[in-house]
Amino acid sequence: MTHSVDAAAVTAWLREFARLVAENKGLLTELDSAIGDADHGTNMDRGMTAVLAALDGEAGKSPAALLKRTGMTLVSTVGGASGPLYGTAFLRMAAAAGDADGLDAGSFAKVLRAGLDGVVARGKAEVGDKTMVDALTPAVDALDAALAGGQPLGEALPAAVRAAEQGREATIPLVARKGRASYLGERSAGHQDPGATSVTMLVAAAAKALGA
Repeated sequence: MTHSVDAAAVTAWLREFARLVAENKGLLTELDSAIGDADHGTNMDRGMTAVLAALDGEAGKSPAALLKRTGMTLVSTVGGASGPLYGTAFLRMAAAAGDADGLDAGSFAKVLRAGLDGVVARGKAEVGDKTMVDALTPAVDALDAALAGGQPLGEALPAAVRAAEQGREATIPLVARKGRASYLGERSAGHQDPGATSVTMLVAAAAKALGA
């Protein structure tokens, strides 16, 4: 079990997220074709491919440096709303990570919550708007609750994944109130939100990379 989330662990997390995005690029695009621009899968895959290339030049850097590089790369390579939202999330995570060479479980939870706060601030969204916030908010809350209950990070992260999955599924009946999907009004109901889907992959990647 990983007791300290160091640079190697952060790199493993990002690589696993990139793998999940690539593996599910078609699904993300299909979901986005129903209520968006049909480019979420393509955009995220392009962004995470660029992140992996950028990380090759970041060997020996701190977790914060890796997270900052990720955020800057996503802002510059991912189009639509996803680039600024994911970019802001990672930049806020970097700021929360500070100068530490490794993050304990509580510190990692604070980093993840800082990412959520960044997404909320950037997108002005709240739970129920049918966005990535609907999955990330319960995930972060579940992680905090599990850690507060004494569970180690390796057990707390799967709880966060389950909460994210429930939040993701809960977007299906919602009418979108933010983003391009909101233009559809009632017709946006009945579709799973692509952003909530990709951010659930981000949490799942953390559980696999950091909890094993």
